[in-house]
Amino acid sequence: MSSPRLDRVLLIGFMGSGKTSVGREVAKRLGWRFEDFDDAIVAQEKASVAEIFTRRGEPYFRALEEKVGTRLLGESRVVLASGGGWAGAPGRLAGVPPGTATFWLQVSAPEAIRRAAAAVGTRPLLARPDAQEEAIRLIAQRAPYYKDSMWAVDTERSSVEDVSARILGILADAYPGVLAE
Repeated sequence: MSSPRLDRVLLIGFMGSGKTSVGREVAKRLGWRFEDFDDAIVAQEKASVAEIFTRRGEPYFRALEEKVGTRLLGESRVVLASGGGWAGAPGRLAGVPPGTATFWLQVSAPEAIRRAAAAVGTRPLLARPDAQEEAIRLIAQRAPYYKDSMWAVDTERSSVEDVSARILGILADAYPGVLAE
């Protein structure tokens, strides 16, 4: 019996959960490319996420996010970091192509706010006085969709290296030989 095929790894979760940092490390360890949905949008639009939200609005950004996600999910030997809201849409994870390992990187609202504070001005959904309440609301709204991922990994009190090692361990068990490629 042959092992299941792994073509890509998709990291989902709320902003500040570690998708980009962990994604870079996992890609490096696999010898694969890393792509971040938000970075791809910024490069395409030649504007920051905050500028896109301000000038064109959240619906425009979400439409871009969907298109970029579809394009990147067609690639192989890549680790992908979705935008925090990308997986928070009905059926989004059910539509990922075969060969995609999906991981929900879990983080609490207070920790997400703490981590996002380091990236001042880049998190338009949290640029408000009630940021923690908004983060709690968004996490609760998106969690039913995030739960459709294959695996969940708590990133709350873990380093990038520890979270990456957990993901790589899961991949090694589920896809024998993936780390030897």
